[in-house]
Amino acid sequence: MDSNNCDFSPMKQHLEDGIQHLILMLQSNLNVLGNENYCLLGSLEDVKEHLMEIESMAASFYLNCYLSSFTDTYKDLSTSVQHLSKHRHGALIVVERRDLVEPNIQIGTAIGALVTPKLIESIFYPGNPLHDGAVLIRGNQLISAGNVLPLTTTIIEEKKLGTRHRAALGISEQCDALALVVSEETGRISFALNGKLYPINTTKPINLKGN
Repeated sequence: MDSNNCDFSPMKQHLEDGIQHLILMLQSNLNVLGNENYCLLGSLEDVKEHLMEIESMAASFYLNCYLSSFTDTYKDLSTSVQHLSKHRHGALIVVERRDLVEPNIQIGTAIGALVTPKLIESIFYPGNPLHDGAVLIRGNQLISAGNVLPLTTTIIEEKKLGTRHRAALGISEQCDALALVVSEETGRISFALNGKLYPINTTKPINLKGN
C-alpha cells in the first residue's frame, strides 16, 4: 500500500507508541519463558488483543492518508460512517482515486452534489430506494448512488462476509478505488483497497483530522 502525502503526526505517534508497547509485552513474555511456574497463555491473549488494536489503529491512520490525497471531504466521510455505524445502518461508499470506477460498475442514479454527512446518511437510511447500492465519490462530489459493484471472486475464509463487503473487495480488485463499508449487522467499519479488507477501530471515534 502506498501513503503519499501522508503526515498526520499525532495519529502516527499513537501508532508508534502502540507498537513500542507491543514490543515490551513480547519481551516480557520472552523473559519468563523459562519459568516453569509461569503460564504464558493469559499474557499471549493480551498480546493478541493489543495486536488487533494496533491493526485497527493502523487502518485508521492509512485510511486517512489514502482519502486525504483524493478528496477534501474525508472529514465528512468520517462523520458519516461513524453516525451510520452508531445506528447500524449499512453503507457502501466508493472513493475514486486514479482509475475511473464507472467502467467497472453498473451505474445507478446520478446525484452530482457536494459530499455532506446529511446527504450520505439520508441515502443509506433504511427504506431509501438507493440504500442497498453503493455511492460513488469523485473528488468532493457525490457522483451517483444505487450503483451495483462487482462481487469478489476470491475465496474468502470468513464465510460470514456479507454482500457489501464482497462488493467492496470486488471493486478494489478491479481498480485502485477505496471502498468504505459499514456493516448493518454489527455496525463495524472497514475499508477495501487492492483486494484486501481492513477493519477500523470503532471503540473510539475515527480521527481523520490529524489532531
